[in-house]
Amino acid sequence: MPDDVLFCWSGGKDSAMALHALQAARACRITGLLTTITEEYDRISMHGVRRALLERQAESLGLPLHAVLIPPQCINAIYEKRMEEALAEHFTRGVSRVAFGDIFLEDLRLYRERKLAEAGMSALFPIWKRDTRELALDFVRLGFRAIAVCVDPRVLDPSFSGRSLDASFFCDLPPSVDPCGENGEFHTFVFDGPIFKSPIPFRVGEKVMRDGFCFCDLLPD
Repeated sequence: MPDDVLFCWSGGKDSAMALHALQAARACRITGLLTTITEEYDRISMHGVRRALLERQAESLGLPLHAVLIPPQCINAIYEKRMEEALAEHFTRGVSRVAFGDIFLEDLRLYRERKLAEAGMSALFPIWKRDTRELALDFVRLGFRAIAVCVDPRVLDPSFSGRSLDASFFCDLPPSVDPCGENGEFHTFVFDGPIFKSPIPFRVGEKVMRDGFCFCDLLPD
């Protein structure tokens, strides 16, 4: 019988590619999505995507969603406590593995593995060490569709916020920016692709600067 795996879902392209890889391998059963929500904004933490759109993603993926609520500018101690509580809930149901869409950040991987080990769980990294340029090309080739929702203007022009992740998007990225934004240069919202039953309808809203980042608001349609 395949192992039960909880998926740590951001709503973005790396999560989508990692989930696609797991489903294609058919070596495990995805039990649900775990996503942190900034409670004051009711949006996906860091990405700034409205909870309503996250819920539509989960519905289209056919997977239950477990939202972990954290405060704005959340300190690590609060984040860890709330994640520990969420993970313990799944562990009691027999889930002992958690999957992530991380690609090459070694310190982040070690942190995740250490915290999961403390909870009696282990980590899966389905797209670990994949070449990020090839991964970006595969994202387009597989028919995924996404939009950039958050850009760090210190490393990438704010005009990339609100752009679709097509071939021209990746071609236009400066050489200093990782093609998958793995260093936090940009974050995305995936709204269609082979893992979804149907596309997620939305409208593009206003662009705002908040906490040093340029966010493109998306409105449920």
